[in-house]
Amino acid sequence: MPGKRSDVISWDEFFMRVALAASLRSKDPNTQVGACIAGPDNRILSVGYNGTPTGINDDDFPWDTTEDPLTDKHNYVIHAEANAILNYRGALKELSGARVYVTLFPCQECAKMLAQAGIGEVIYLDDKYRGTIGDDISRSVLDKCGVVYRKMGLPEEVLQGWGSAK
Repeated sequence: MPGKRSDVISWDEFFMRVALAASLRSKDPNTQVGACIAGPDNRILSVGYNGTPTGINDDDFPWDTTEDPLTDKHNYVIHAEANAILNYRGALKELSGARVYVTLFPCQECAKMLAQAGIGEVIYLDDKYRGTIGDDISRSVLDKCGVVYRKMGLPEEVLQGWGSAK
């Protein structure tokens, strides 16, 4: 009788690959972000990506950054972490202690939402905004709320073709 395979990917890699797959649904031409929330029992609780609210047709949406707040994409797009929380169909208390795998370190608004939802750990791929005031605030929120975070890597072949990893 043959033994079981030993070259399986880790849970971290599995969930981050799910987050990467979710990011491929984003229509944002500059930054595609995906998130996957996993429970303590290694079950996927929810997935999200950065996109427009349900009532806005994202095919017709002007995906530009502009000086006009009424046409700037940043005032309309819902971030991947927020969408993952909003997409969750269980009781919010069940997110307590869960892990979120996200392709980009959370912004300060998402950090607050993750902490409020009870997420216990943030695992991220990229932190392209590291050193900005928003990033400093995000880290401060997570630190003060007891949410741990860590950066992880993935094999280069997994990251090929993914926009934010370039």
